[in-house]
Amino acid sequence: MSILWQARFYTTVNHLRNLPDLTVPELAFAGRSNAGKSTAINILCNQKKLAFASKTPGRTQHINYFSIGGAHVGQHRKDPTIVEEIRALLVDLPGYGYAEVAGSAKHHWNELLGSYVRNRDQLSALVLIMDARRPFTDLDKNMLEWFAPTGRPVHCILAKADKLNRNDSSNALRLTRSVLASYVDQDGKPFPYTAQLFSALKRTGLEEADAKIQQLLGLDVLPADMLAKLQSDYQPDAQDAFDPAYDADADADVDANIVTDNDLP
Repeated sequence: MSILWQARFYTTVNHLRNLPDLTVPELAFAGRSNAGKSTAINILCNQKKLAFASKTPGRTQHINYFSIGGAHVGQHRKDPTIVEEIRALLVDLPGYGYAEVAGSAKHHWNELLGSYVRNRDQLSALVLIMDARRPFTDLDKNMLEWFAPTGRPVHCILAKADKLNRNDSSNALRLTRSVLASYVDQDGKPFPYTAQLFSALKRTGLEEADAKIQQLLGLDVLPADMLAKLQSDYQPDAQDAFDPAYDADADADVDANIVTDNDLP
């Protein structure tokens, strides 16, 4: 059982001034709309509807926080979260790229995303979800350009890898690692960027992603007694357990709804 299975909705915000006043490490998930971000979060946390994609883009412009620790998991439980016992926060950033978003909303959206990834002190690392068939759109590169000056780790998850054959999957991973290697600091040292293949449907790369996320959050080095408590606090909920047949991104998976790379302000 993974500690990430303890993820529980904590709060949602639409302005930087409302970000949680906690000092625990945060790990943010970012990605183009339709890339498979919501489904990846759900399978990693073993919960069907923890994160969701909406048919109405305006409903997905918030930053959603999920806590690790501080409560029995339970999307359906009413017991309060003990803030002092939260060990880390998973952060679901708005998916970028919807054409239907009004210009003013799009500007606010991108200001929110850019300011958060550049300036949030608690942000330990970024998980960038990309469709394995279409990695590194200009939108994805913009996200990396925003985040690169922080020097913090990025882990790229190439989702929907099951839609590619073995050769194409290997090529996509090779390309991704090559692009990531081009990001270097002022001394020419590569940034701590990594990548992997992932498929929620086939459960490919699940253990690798789980281990990497725990490592980026420091959850893999918790004292044994604290780790045992986190694990014992988890109480599975069959109603909410992840269903491999459920694709949280399916409702939004229409390429016609995606803006071209040049449409980003």
